[in-house]
Amino acid sequence: MQLVLASASPARRAVLSSAGVEPVVVVSDLDEEALLAELGDASPAEKVTALAMAKARAVAGRVPAEVDGGFDGVVVGCDSMLDVGGELVGKPGTTEAARARWQQLAGGHGELVTGHAVIRLRGGLPDAEISGHAATMVTFGTPSEAELEGYLASGEPLAVAGAFTLDGLGAWFVEGIQGDPSNVVGISLPLTRHLLAELGVGINDLWAPGAPGGPAAG
Repeated sequence: MQLVLASASPARRAVLSSAGVEPVVVVSDLDEEALLAELGDASPAEKVTALAMAKARAVAGRVPAEVDGGFDGVVVGCDSMLDVGGELVGKPGTTEAARARWQQLAGGHGELVTGHAVIRLRGGLPDAEISGHAATMVTFGTPSEAELEGYLASGEPLAVAGAFTLDGLGAWFVEGIQGDPSNVVGISLPLTRHLLAELGVGINDLWAPGAPGGPAAG
């Protein structure tokens, strides 16, 4: 059985790979800003979950054309944002926005919220779907001016939710977390496993050949 990841995120792919699942990556190209505008005053959890489902549905409709064979598996979509004092923030996109974000985050807290959606496909057609979200509290340190400028120059914080990572250079500035660390990286393994189970899929069904518990490598 295959898992299609509806995300271009290298971090999400790496989390799955390190846990024995080698996903097929199909990017959704969803207009996230337009959907967020439609969602209006929805809660942070509702927003990221709606985005995750929209990504998964967009990719589910394309899987038969992009994955060889009679596809039997799942599509997983995710979307992460950081809730800082009631303000929901995504990827800063520019150095100036990332610098302002870190001036807000330094020495404080934020809740990283990730929406998850799983669609079960049989014979290339959607059979069932489920969604949920996970939230992890993050405590931030205070980088020096030189450290912050060096981090901004790396380009890393510009393209990630909340302008930080837990699996890269940004980890130096994270003092602690409360909750699931994989959720902070972009995909909660515990939540994903629970959602898969609701659709009758065991994580062992998705382990790659040669992974512990998976099928023997040919």
